[in-house]
Amino acid sequence: MDLLTRLRTKKILLVDDDEWIRDSMGAFFDSEGCFFKAVESAEAGIDALREKQYDIIIADYRLPGMDGLAFFDRIRRSHTASLKILITAHGDRTLAERSAAAGVDDYIAKPFQMQDIETSLTRLMNGRSK
Repeated sequence: MDLLTRLRTKKILLVDDDEWIRDSMGAFFDSEGCFFKAVESAEAGIDALREKQYDIIIADYRLPGMDGLAFFDRIRRSHTASLKILITAHGDRTLAERSAAAGVDDYIAKPFQMQDIETSLTRLMNGRSK
């Protein structure tokens, strides 16, 4: 089964303050028939996770208020089954190590293309059964 067919059965949450990224990723996932929700802050992400369980959580590192790493650290124990991806333009080796400690499954540097997200999701979904 290909990735996009598998994603149609998953709920995807994006936490990013960049409207262009939210709109672009939303258009992509919506066009593929996926359940997709985008919010612009970690706090809104936490609220969304209180309302619904998400299979895939993608968050930017630089967010207003709580950053993406603190967000993932905060939800780490309550959302262990979710695949977690951190995206950032401000990363380095230390951030990559800290993200792993916060329960992040993958780390993608900006700028990225949807193919990078697809590659990450394919690898993660093949490596972990959901």
